[in-house]
Amino acid sequence: MPSEFPNLGDEDFEITSPVDGDYNCIAWAAEEEDRWWWPAPSPFAYWPPGLPRVATLDNFVLAFGTLGFERTSNAVFETGFEKVAIYVDSNGTPTHMARQQERGIWTSKLGQQEDVDHYTLKVLEGGIYGRVAQVLRRAT
Repeated sequence: MPSEFPNLGDEDFEITSPVDGDYNCIAWAAEEEDRWWWPAPSPFAYWPPGLPRVATLDNFVLAFGTLGFERTSNAVFETGFEKVAIYVDSNGTPTHMARQQERGIWTSKLGQQEDVDHYTLKVLEGGIYGRVAQVLRRAT
């Protein structure tokens, strides 16, 4: 795992689930564990109806807008709000999403691997996920 996530040390995360290929990080951010979220045109991938089947940052913002999320510039925990973060690669294409839980701890699904809790968004940056490009929030 360290080569994929060069900023992630053993003390930076905790595995919280077994390996499960039924859902991905986008579904996990949407609080779903029974389907794979991705905008690719595929009968095996869910994407909100009426949205383009293209992997762009704006399209991911629109997809989570259907769940009540809006853009924010602040990743700090705020009582009364749930937050998600969208990571992008060097081309600006979404690669990963994380969800903030109570107490401000972030949770991610690592591909088809485990779910993990991580204490900052930065620990998953710099590797295969790129960088955080947008944080969204919704009232709880």
